[in-house]
Amino acid sequence: MHGFDFEVIWRTLPFLLGTGMVFTLKLTILSALGAIIWGTLLAMMRLSSNRILSGVAGFYANLLRALPLILIIFWFYFLVPYIVGWLTNAGHPVAVGGFTSALITFIVFEAAYFCEIMRAGIQSIPAGQAAAGYALGLNYWQVMGSVVLPQAFRNMTPVLLTQMIVLFQDTSLVYVLSLTDFLGAANIIAQRDGRIVEMYLFAAVIYFLISFAASFAVKRLNRRLAVATH
Repeated sequence: MHGFDFEVIWRTLPFLLGTGMVFTLKLTILSALGAIIWGTLLAMMRLSSNRILSGVAGFYANLLRALPLILIIFWFYFLVPYIVGWLTNAGHPVAVGGFTSALITFIVFEAAYFCEIMRAGIQSIPAGQAAAGYALGLNYWQVMGSVVLPQAFRNMTPVLLTQMIVLFQDTSLVYVLSLTDFLGAANIIAQRDGRIVEMYLFAAVIYFLISFAASFAVKRLNRRLAVATH
């Protein structure tokens, strides 16, 4: 460890955590919430008896999961201003900001994965549950909202949380857009102070600790849910 500068880590910790990590966690949480909502709607579309809805949702999920995330990040970063300008009839690209562009990207991309997770969760619920809801006079949306989805979310909670851990790791890719996420903040310090080894090693340790702790918590939750089920 000769020549390793620990002082640069402690000196820049407020910027790394207060700016970089806050950005990363904010992007992760908002993206996960948006992707779960959109993914759940896509899952319901995929399971719909309407072939058009089912086909569109299936094409969406398969297409997004077949494309590299880094490519989609670049696409949305450059295309979203044009799309917003077209939707608002502005006649020119509308600046939406790097965070907003990244947020839209991750919601759109991760929804394809949450769609498949929720589809599996919905299909895991016995058909008799939905039939009982219909027998009580509930319509399709009431059955899904009050009977099927609550149970599906409970069954899929560990898998949803695991996908959120993957999402947390994937947010580091916004570094290529020069956004100040945790990795971006570490890179700024590394380039400014010439401490590339220290900064990238510290970033790797932090990502590992957070992901490992979250994975351990998900495993414990999974065991508790399994015991409760039996």
